[in-house]
Amino acid sequence: MPGTELYGAEERKEINDVLETGIFFRYNHDAQRHNIWKAKDFEQEVKNITGAKYAHAVSNGSAAIMAALAAAGIGTGDEVIVPPFTYIASVEAVLLLGGLPIFAEIDETLCLSADGIRKALTPKTKAICLVHMCGGMADMDGIMALVKEKNLILVEDAGQAFAASYKGIYTGLFGKAGAYSFDFFKIATAGEGGIFVTNDEHTYKMADSFCDHGHDHVGSNRGMENHPVIGFNFRISELHAAIGVAQTRKVPFIKEKNNYNKSYLQSKLSKVNGISFAKVCDPNGDSATFLNLLLPDTETAKRTVDEMNKAGIGGFNYWFTNMYHFINQWEHIKDLKTTSKLPIELLGAPQDYNQLHLPKTQEVMGRLISFGVRCTWTEAQMDTLAAGIASCAEKALTVIA
Repeated sequence: MPGTELYGAEERKEINDVLETGIFFRYNHDAQRHNIWKAKDFEQEVKNITGAKYAHAVSNGSAAIMAALAAAGIGTGDEVIVPPFTYIASVEAVLLLGGLPIFAEIDETLCLSADGIRKALTPKTKAICLVHMCGGMADMDGIMALVKEKNLILVEDAGQAFAASYKGIYTGLFGKAGAYSFDFFKIATAGEGGIFVTNDEHTYKMADSFCDHGHDHVGSNRGMENHPVIGFNFRISELHAAIGVAQTRKVPFIKEKNNYNKSYLQSKLSKVNGISFAKVCDPNGDSATFLNLLLPDTETAKRTVDEMNKAGIGGFNYWFTNMYHFINQWEHIKDLKTTSKLPIELLGAPQDYNQLHLPKTQEVMGRLISFGVRCTWTEAQMDTLAAGIASCAEKALTVIA
C-alpha cells in the first residue's frame, strides 16, 4: 500500500486547511472557505500527472467507473464486454446501469485481449469496459484497432493503474472516459475516493451532473441550479479530497521507487527456473504496484501458495481463489442474486454465466501469484522476500515420484 506508507505532515496540513474553514462540502460557501477548494485541487493534481483535459473527483473508484460508463452513454440493454478478472465494481456498474455484461478472455497482460474481445463480440455489442489490472496496462495497440474497426465505445477502469501509461498515453485516456481509485489499497489514497477522467467536454459535463443529482454547477446559488440530467450522489468530501491532494503529489516518487523495487525483485526471481512474469506492454509506463509471478501451471502455483503460507510469507494474492476479484467465486453474479430486480433479469443475460468457456483466463489465473510492491522496502528486505519466494517455488516445482 504505497500511499499509506508515506502518510505524514503533508496530509495533515491539507486536512487542517479544511478543518480551519469548517466547510466539508465540495461546492459553494465561497466566502467561508477562504479559497480552500480541495476537490478542485485533487482534480488538478490528477490532471498534472495524466494530462487529462477534465477530471472529476468522486466518493470512490466504484462511483468513478459508474460515472464513466453513464457519461459515455451506457445504459439499459447495452451489451458491454467486461473481464472475468477485475475488482467486481466494474461488472456491478454495468449491471446497475441496466447494461448486459459479456465476459471475454484475458491474456498474460492480466487484462482483456484484443483476440478475446473479438471472439466475444455480438451484433449488439456497444462498449468495452477495459480494466487495467495490477498496476500494468492492456495491449492498447490491438484493442484500439478493434475499437475503431467495430466503432465501439471504450471505457477504462484504471482503478489499480493510476499513473500507468502506454506509449505516452495514460491509462483512462484512450477511450471515451476513464476511472481511477484512491481507496486505502492504491498507489495513492484519499481514504475513500475516485477520479473520473476524460478528454471530451460533453462527457465531462454529463459526469459532473450525474455525480451530483443532476446539478449543472452554474452560478453561486445551489438551490437555483438547473438539472440537465437525472443523477445521484457520488460527491467526495473536502476532507477526503484533502488527503488525495497530498497523496497524489507523492505519486511520481512512489512510482519511481516501485519500479526500482519491482525490477530488483524480478532480477532475483528471474534466476528461478519455472518463474516468469506477467506481460507489461510498456515497461516505461508501468506503475509497478504489483509484482505478478506466473508459475508453470495451476497445481504448481497452488503448491507454491501452500509453501509460502507455511513459511509465513505474506503480502500476496492468489487471485484464482479470491472471492471478489475473479469470476470463479462470483456466485451472486452467475445466479443474478439481487436485492431488487435489474434490467438484465427482464431482458435476459447475453451469456450463461454458469457455463462460460474461458480457457485462457482459467490458465493464466491459475498460474498467477501477485505481490503488492512497497515503496519503503530496503534491499535487505527484498533479498529476504526474494529468497523466501524462490525457496517456496523451488519446493513446489520439485515433483515427487
